Amino acid sequence: MRGTYDWNSRQIRGRPDYGYEICYWDGIGKRNDLTGGFSMDVQNAAEDNRLSFKKILGLIGILYDRIGILLLLLVMVVALSTVTPHFLTKVNIINLVRQTSFIAIIAIGSTIVMITMGIDLSPGSLVGITSVIVASYAHPNQMPLVGALAIGLLVGIVAGLINGTLISYLGLAPFIVTLGMYTAARGAAMVYTNGIPITNFSSNFLFIGAGDIFGIPVPIIILLVVAVIFHFMLTRTRFGRHIYAIGGNEHAAVISGINVKRVKVLVYVLAGVLASVSGIALTARIASGQPSLGLGYELDAITAAVVGGTSLTGGKGSVFGTISGALVIGVINNGMDLLNCNVFWQQVIKGIIIVLAVLIDQLQKRRTA
Repeated sequence: MRGTYDWNSRQIRGRPDYGYEICYWDGIGKRNDLTGGFSMDVQNAAEDNRLSFKKILGLIGILYDRIGILLLLLVMVVALSTVTPHFLTKVNIINLVRQTSFIAIIAIGSTIVMITMGIDLSPGSLVGITSVIVASYAHPNQMPLVGALAIGLLVGIVAGLINGTLISYLGLAPFIVTLGMYTAARGAAMVYTNGIPITNFSSNFLFIGAGDIFGIPVPIIILLVVAVIFHFMLTRTRFGRHIYAIGGNEHAAVISGINVKRVKVLVYVLAGVLASVSGIALTARIASGQPSLGLGYELDAITAAVVGGTSLTGGKGSVFGTISGALVIGVINNGMDLLNCNVFWQQVIKGIIIVLAVLIDQLQKRRTA
């Protein structure tokens, strides 16, 4: 409300040439003077300024979500190419992206789980058990390659189905369920092989991990195919919208008619399948089925997802953001290897990065709240 100046109540104060006290009536019989408070115009202006400041902060947050991770990646690439001449070479870049693709495939599965406000600690162990099982069926002249691959994918489907069912229909905590699968799957891989690696594969199977098509390594092609499929699923399908809705507000999703339990089960099944896909490709890459394969990959996948903008509190995340996060982790690992840094420092840096990424996510939420 605009104030009405009461010139009849003016008073002389201090210097006579500035001696008028200006006051207004606020419409409810209360007299205020401008020397002791603000008019409604001033208050409205202050509120407008605060709203503008929030809009600016929100815009900064949006820009960070869209290009912040890419700028970080660009800075790291420029810095490492300056420090070591071996970084920005064709051979090293191809190896870096190929090695990153295994983590990125798993991280896409972790992303859709985290969007639903869940967590999956089992992918690393699923990589290990998939590796030894598919390796035992991928010997030359044993069975068609399609059959061996189907058996490997079935491992991820079964594990994801167990995780999703226990979480959705029995109401168990995702952390506990997937931690149990993490331990059980790794133990099963050790029992299956007695801790002994499996070798001697067909050339067609080895092509999955070591071959290339038109100069592009097959694992990178697999990553691109997975990325396109899951990006389309999350952004263009009803199932994808349901995933975001559950993470945003599960109670509201139930009221709106979404079958939350079924969606969660399918999400964990898809995450298990992607872990098996990575396990198959990685086994073919190193030409050995090892029960210890994928150790620690679950944490790398979660780190890549969080760095790429996926929120641990659900409702937010993207496929290409996760791939960018995986590339950040890959560049760090590759750069430290080239610089002959202690391998244990990589774990320290990853821990710091994930804490900073979560901190940035929380600050953005507070600013836009």
